[in-house]
Amino acid sequence: MKFKAEIDVMPLDALLDPQGKAVTNSMKNIGLPEIDGVRIGRHVRLFVEAATQEAAEEKVEEACKKLLSNQIMESYAYSVTEA
Repeated sequence: MKFKAEIDVMPLDALLDPQGKAVTNSMKNIGLPEIDGVRIGRHVRLFVEAATQEAAEEKVEEACKKLLSNQIMESYAYSVTEA
């Protein structure tokens, strides 16, 4: 079966996010001072061929840990659905 994974990778809250800080400051400059605390991450979509959803989730978890995120500086969350 084919499964689709949607993965969000974000910098850890305890770490500085220079891109997010720049966007937060720009919000004030364009007249949106109500918007604060912007954090910039990335979104990854991939497809997995697996026998079960649990097996697909295991593969996604492995990909996140080994390649898609730096666990020292980033956190990740994902959902896996049948494609």
